[in-house]
Amino acid sequence: MAINVRLFQRTKELEGKVDNFFDQLSEAAVIYRLAVRGYLREAISDEFTARLEHVCEIEATADRLRREIELSLYSNMLIPDSRGDVLGLIETADEILSLLKSSLWAFSIETPEIQEDLNAGYRRLTNMVVKAVDELATGCRVFFRSPHLVSSYNAKVTLYEKEADKISYNLKKQIFDTNLDLSVKLHLREFVDRIDAIADQAEDVADRLSIYAIKRQS
Repeated sequence: MAINVRLFQRTKELEGKVDNFFDQLSEAAVIYRLAVRGYLREAISDEFTARLEHVCEIEATADRLRREIELSLYSNMLIPDSRGDVLGLIETADEILSLLKSSLWAFSIETPEIQEDLNAGYRRLTNMVVKAVDELATGCRVFFRSPHLVSSYNAKVTLYEKEADKISYNLKKQIFDTNLDLSVKLHLREFVDRIDAIADQAEDVADRLSIYAIKRQS
């Protein structure tokens, strides 16, 4: 009985760490949106730099949690039937955090000059990307308790990713319709792609999550 109690406690501890990991993902997405909005208002500022540092700190915390989750899964022999799925989910979701951080670092290093009439497009794109990430994080939390509910969250991830693609297309078209130098157009397009790539990764993780949820229900 004592062994079962210890195993239960370890499993609950693991669930807590997984929840915390996806909390970090949601928080990083929110801070990312605020950072991009700040950049669109006044380019590099103390506020932007603080938010970039915040995202870096969140990613470091999430990396620590990922390693702890991996150690728990293998050293304590927890949920052996779902171990690979959980690891795959955490690792691919961790790539979203890397994309959030690298995107902000690119803003910080390359300082793209975004014209005011393009700001709305970048804002809408960022909003849609963050919504996709947030729905994904919620779906991942639900996966461990109610896998049958995952599909409703994944449907929203897909919806927001498709909307992000539409906004991305229109924004790039708007950029190339301007009289800016080609080098500037290409630079601005690159930042559209960097932001849109976050939603693409969220959809990739959601696709994995759908398969894992079906396996858990079978």
